[in-house]
Amino acid sequence: MLQGISAIAFDLDGTLYPNYSLNIRLLPFILKHLPLVVALGKARNTIRSEQEKDPESFMPDFYDYQARLIAMQLKAEPEQIRERLDDLIYRGWERHFSKIRLFPYLREFLVELRTTPLKLGLLSDFPPQNKLEQLGIAGCWDAIICSEDTGALKPAARPFTELAKALNCTAKQILYVGNSSRYDVAGAARTGMKSALLANRFASKCAARTASTGATRGATADFTFYDYRQLRDFVLL
Repeated sequence: MLQGISAIAFDLDGTLYPNYSLNIRLLPFILKHLPLVVALGKARNTIRSEQEKDPESFMPDFYDYQARLIAMQLKAEPEQIRERLDDLIYRGWERHFSKIRLFPYLREFLVELRTTPLKLGLLSDFPPQNKLEQLGIAGCWDAIICSEDTGALKPAARPFTELAKALNCTAKQILYVGNSSRYDVAGAARTGMKSALLANRFASKCAARTASTGATRGATADFTFYDYRQLRDFVLL
């Protein structure tokens, strides 16, 4: 088993299932509500920019603040935007997850992890609980964190530190698994967590070659993989 690790935690979207499987199903919605989707993306970019300027900051009223940023773009009332986000996106997107399949070998890996002393956590930038239920893996976790509920978005350190608290571990005892270098790997690195990056086959091989030469820049994952059997061997063997 991987030395020094007491817990393994996962991102959700794009890490437990392929992004394309949700994006295909969301395409009609995106086309119908494009202004709202674009405004949401811009609002979250603004929040992340503000977090970069003040890394210790967080917003107890995150959802209201996000709604106000979107309302300014769409010239609407914040309360109306908050209701639309809750109805169309936060709850509306969740219904698609009953038809989405996990990455191959992930479910088997999670089942095997539950037989070990390792704790399992999940940290997602969108509310995860109903998605996990639809995917059939809601009962796998010792801690489930929605970063928005912490008042900050990845790659801010706060969601990761809250995850560590929920798992009753130090950050250095956690391996965080995600599919984004920018958000998952960088956020984990800010708190001292180890990280594993899910990438395509080509990117995984390039990462392995780069690591072997030591020619790295910025936050890099401790392990890069494209098949969950590889991560299983890295963690458990």
